[in-house]
Amino acid sequence: MEIEWQPIQNQQPTPAAAIFDKPANHKHILLLLLNVVLLIVGGSASPIFVRIYFLHGGNRKWFASFLQTAAFPFLLLPLLFSFSSRRRRSSASHTPLFLISPFLLISSTVIGILTGLVNFFYSYGSSYLPVSTSSLLISTQLGFTALFAFLIVRQKFTAPTINSVVLLTFSAVVLGVHSNGDRPEGESTAKYLAGFAMMLGAAVLYGLVLPLTELMYNKAKQDISYTLVMEIQFVIAAAATAFCAVGMAANNDFQAISEEGHLYRLGETKYYVVVVFIALLTEALFLGITGTINYSSALVSGIALAICIPISEVLAVLFLHEKFDAEKGVSLSLAIWGMISYFYGEYKTYLRNKTTTMEHMVPISTSLSSPVN
Repeated sequence: MEIEWQPIQNQQPTPAAAIFDKPANHKHILLLLLNVVLLIVGGSASPIFVRIYFLHGGNRKWFASFLQTAAFPFLLLPLLFSFSSRRRRSSASHTPLFLISPFLLISSTVIGILTGLVNFFYSYGSSYLPVSTSSLLISTQLGFTALFAFLIVRQKFTAPTINSVVLLTFSAVVLGVHSNGDRPEGESTAKYLAGFAMMLGAAVLYGLVLPLTELMYNKAKQDISYTLVMEIQFVIAAAATAFCAVGMAANNDFQAISEEGHLYRLGETKYYVVVVFIALLTEALFLGITGTINYSSALVSGIALAICIPISEVLAVLFLHEKFDAEKGVSLSLAIWGMISYFYGEYKTYLRNKTTTMEHMVPISTSLSSPVN
């Protein structure tokens, strides 16, 4: 007897649980993990280098904004490799150089301009705020991401999602209630408050950018491969860089870079080292964000960004000699707990959905064979 089974699919998994249930299961999960790693590495280390830039004599806010996406040409290397691989595998006479559609091109450009504005807000805030304070403020993007994800892409809130958001929110609160990173010595109250407002504005705007990116994926009428993810990030970064380059030109930053490097307190060589690391780390961050949204959701991307906050605190202790007290230890523990709680809960949801699907599988055809007497 041969029996074919067909599942009755009357339940849809949550977006995060669905990461385990793709046709290319293992490849999908590996790509998601790769992008989460890129996001966490870039998101944890880039604030340190941005702050180092401003602490030791850098004062060009548009230039710092420009650097955060200026490394996008490096994406051409894997894109060219992908094109060569496609051309070797393709039997068609013409292999397209790019996969991105006009809709994705226009949408990515708009998101890129918004990203450039976020970069400027972030650089402005970083120039006046210590890492502990700026990290606290930028971590609020998780709440804004959750709100805009609910409004824009109808993100469902499950118990693991709510639990994770609560834990990460408490992590930020604990970090901020007893933060020793107050107004730096010699800085005016007006500049400190301006930096505070700009950093909060960056959190709000980026909380909007993440769900808009997810909406763009949802509306795209083509398969989103990782090559296409890189193309989208290339366009986003190019648009953001162009936006900031206009600001640099208006502020005469291009003419001032050489002199700023010469007068940098850590030395001219270290100035350019800091500049290069800002560009590379933030490009890794944005590529990780774009990929994480594609292989999961905007909310997962926001949660991964939130986990970077306490890691940045630890790096600030090591490289900027900020104090690490008991409250920061509690904050780090809550953030890690929140991240683990989210993925564990969503994995349990996947297992529950899989069990339900198996229970509803019904035979659709049978064929009987018997020996001939």
